[in-house]
Amino acid sequence: MRFAPILFIVVSVAACSTSTTTSTTTSMTTGTQGPVSSDGGIPPELADHDIRQVSVGDRTLTLAIADSPSLRAEGLMHVTDLGSLDGMLFYWRHEATGGFWMKDTVIPLDIVWFDADGAFVGRASMVPCITDDCPSYEPEGDVDYRFGIEANPGDLDWVDGDTVLRYSD
Repeated sequence: MRFAPILFIVVSVAACSTSTTTSTTTSMTTGTQGPVSSDGGIPPELADHDIRQVSVGDRTLTLAIADSPSLRAEGLMHVTDLGSLDGMLFYWRHEATGGFWMKDTVIPLDIVWFDADGAFVGRASMVPCITDDCPSYEPEGDVDYRFGIEANPGDLDWVDGDTVLRYSD
């Protein structure tokens, strides 16, 4: 449970601080390996991913974590249904740029990006692509990011410039 002390510190600091701006905070709670439920709620293509409950304001998202080059490259390819997952969190330990593509991804997805401070930097709606000539999707303005969340179309429409993501690996 190495995440519990970090989460406690983050929550304690957040509870003690004051701010003059309003924001929606996303924080990460402890994760599990493999399926969350015995009813097959996790797509088999994602069974080896770390699955985490992510609190976003008053919402909780269940996300598969893609935090290595191979997991990020595979993403949600060949997944036909997210099952009990709300989507996938892509995470880099450094600033990233460039785009996402939907090669061999058979379901439409929305994506939102966040920078190293957890600030919202962009969004896109992506369409499936089963050819080799797939478009690339990236935040407008060639901005750096550290996180991306992919989800079903419309599921991230509430995310905006006041939404802040907090993540600790």
